[in-house]
Amino acid sequence: MDFELTEGQRHDSQPAPTLIERCRPRCLLGDKAYDSDALRMQLRQMGCDAVIPPKINRVATLSWDRELYKARSEIECTFNLLKQARRFATRYEKTLRNYAAVVAIGCAVVWLR
Repeated sequence: MDFELTEGQRHDSQPAPTLIERCRPRCLLGDKAYDSDALRMQLRQMGCDAVIPPKINRVATLSWDRELYKARSEIECTFNLLKQARRFATRYEKTLRNYAAVVAIGCAVVWLR
């Protein structure tokens, strides 16, 4: 597991290729925002299963595992648990290094539950 902190106005899918390269996942559960041909090609070249529902405006429909996609709710619940920590949600830490430490500690506490 790994994470990358970005600016609030930056889209989540922009740092995704470098993060995927670092983690080398076997399966990626993502929402429709991650549905791009470049990202899917990168995952295919790595031998990673892309469990990403296609956007509505996609010309060719793509298949995806709906049952495996349901596991994404666990990820959303984890973010909900992290956001309950006030220091995490309001970003009291001013430096990127300190905030990254808070994120790592929060993830470790959630993982130990």
